[in-house]
Amino acid sequence: MHVALTGATGFLGLRLLRRLLDTHEWVTVLAHAGSGDALHRITRALELTGAPSAFLARLPERLRVVETDLALPRLGLSAGAFRELADSLGAIWHSAGSIHLEGALPELRRINVEGTRHVLELAAAGRAEPVVRHVSTAFVAGARRTGVAYEDELDDGAGFENAYEQSKYEAELLVHAWSREHGRPALVLRPSILVTDVPPHPELPSHPLQVVERILRDARRATVAAPPTAPGPPSGAPDGPARGGAPGSPGAGARPRVRTVGHPHGRLNLLPVEHAADVMVRLSELPSSPGVDTYHVVHDRDVPVPTVVALLERLVPLSIDLVDAKPEDPSALETMIDFYPGLTAYLTHRRRFDDTRVRTLLGPAALCAPVGLDRLWSGLAPRSGALPRPPDTPPAPAPAPCA
Repeated sequence: MHVALTGATGFLGLRLLRRLLDTHEWVTVLAHAGSGDALHRITRALELTGAPSAFLARLPERLRVVETDLALPRLGLSAGAFRELADSLGAIWHSAGSIHLEGALPELRRINVEGTRHVLELAAAGRAEPVVRHVSTAFVAGARRTGVAYEDELDDGAGFENAYEQSKYEAELLVHAWSREHGRPALVLRPSILVTDVPPHPELPSHPLQVVERILRDARRATVAAPPTAPGPPSGAPDGPARGGAPGSPGAGARPRVRTVGHPHGRLNLLPVEHAADVMVRLSELPSSPGVDTYHVVHDRDVPVPTVVALLERLVPLSIDLVDAKPEDPSALETMIDFYPGLTAYLTHRRRFDDTRVRTLLGPAALCAPVGLDRLWSGLAPRSGALPRPPDTPPAPAPAPCA
């Protein structure tokens, strides 16, 4: 079966490509037209993430790059090229999309919804009836912040934390409608927040949490007069900043205090991206039902919100206080951070994503080592960065690999 993949230069897509090449001799990469030499970027990124030289040397003969524009009908291809591409495929993995939490709905629809529509048109046109593997997000569950989100649920009754969630929800609706119209199976994969312990590098796809870091850093720079200092240890670590001072003011060590709504017992689901890619490919190899099979690709253990707060404080010189309600006297910094819809709302989440079916089907292969502050910091810190430790504390062991 010949497979095509969108989003191969992205954070998840790069790992999906590596995993797909374990089981397929060739892969067609549907790269964004005009974005540069996709083969070179993929090769360099795979090199930086540890791919062996023999594997890298064969990439030019194992990858077929087709430049496309997912926002356009026929992916921006001529009618003949579109038909030839469609007829050559046995499976289409759609991983491309925008994850901008602060994005406007029209732009996110253009990329996430219309892009999905045009990928489904490609699948419908193929004589071999290629199967569809659609990467969604567990956060189509929307603004329901407690309880359990199940895989067979897809509704907008609770609304959404941001336009990104809504766009992914609408894209899933398209997949279901396409499956009903054509009587074809489809696989929908809903990952949670994906992370890695591979340090950042200019030639690697951006870590999803770098978006949050950038928003916080830009807000701080725009509203705090004192020049930002280099990132320091998280609050509570040795030599860490003392809390206090007026909200939004630089305070000790130029660390302004920010009050944001959050729950001290909240939790978020964070999953290593390498493990997510492996689980997705394993699920795709299972027999499919006649309709849409949907799976939560999530960690079996959530990360406490205080751990996420400690990470943000490590990344950006801020002192974050979780409060029950929005302050009546917000500082300029607090107002600007609150301007980005859905950014801090996740700090209130206490819901759980049910993945019983995945764990039943895959067994131990569905389980993964815990994601703690050390592992999170490793994937976001400069390559020379190290998380400060209390004196006389032995170094933490390397995270155990996922099963």
